[in-house]
Amino acid sequence: MDTAAFLDHLRAHPLFEEQVAHVEHVPPRGAGYETLTNALHPDLEARLQAVHIRTLYRHQAQAADAAASGKNVFVVTPAASGKTLCYNLPVLDVMLREKRSRALYLFPTKALAQDQRRGLLELASPLGIGCATFDGDTPPQERGDIKRGARLVMTNPDMLHLGILPNHQSWSRFIRQLRYVVVDEAHVYRGVFGSHVANVLRRLRRVCTLYGASPQFICASATIANPREHIERLVGLPFEVIDDDGSPYGGKDFVFWNPPIIDQARATRRSPNSEATFLFGELVKGNLRTIAFARSRKLTELIYLHQGATGRR
Repeated sequence: MDTAAFLDHLRAHPLFEEQVAHVEHVPPRGAGYETLTNALHPDLEARLQAVHIRTLYRHQAQAADAAASGKNVFVVTPAASGKTLCYNLPVLDVMLREKRSRALYLFPTKALAQDQRRGLLELASPLGIGCATFDGDTPPQERGDIKRGARLVMTNPDMLHLGILPNHQSWSRFIRQLRYVVVDEAHVYRGVFGSHVANVLRRLRRVCTLYGASPQFICASATIANPREHIERLVGLPFEVIDDDGSPYGGKDFVFWNPPIIDQARATRRSPNSEATFLFGELVKGNLRTIAFARSRKLTELIYLHQGATGRR
């Protein structure tokens, strides 16, 4: 069932009350490739070939070149556009050229760090580059080995603030050789939480200065309206913004859904959560692969339970 057929199904549904306000079609686009100006280390090139990565999208090549030239880089492209390679390539390249170099990866959640670690190991392990996750779930007996031997450490801002920076003396070997700091999902760091993370990053930079290190930052984000302003306020350094997305995508249809008014006098509309639950159920019933984003775990559970109660799991 395509978008048009699903919308026709909704319009014929008894609960439909002209909620579709607008439909915007985005045509498909092919990939845009680019060649690196600065060649990667031969071992990394061979590893990319082994995992069937033979060409780079435009933004991937631009990000790797900008990092190789010594710039702090902020990659701002849509989801599933290959942003991970934008920071993995320059990090792994410098680690192959400088055997004592280190890198620190920051992710907003432990789950995301674990997920990214699995993909990174596919590239890094055959190259002899050790990477480890350091967070609240890391067993105490492994923490000492990570401090002494891991070249690439993946963590989150909370653990950086509470577990690494207050104990920087025991991390001195790692910090002294720190070449790159990667901040993924940078758009998450906004508001009060963002201001806290900004201070943690400044504290990290001060500790690095204490040990004679001056790491480059490579940050990645979903598309946002003010990328340069956001990242320079977050990190406190000038950045090169890479936002020329070269990844391909199929056609998309954006449907603007307006919950119907249930009380004209008060201009009260039906709950967006109820509408989302209805849409989710109809999509699942149509055997369409679906993902629903909710603002809280409780709301996610309520949507799931409602689908279960109606036999729509």
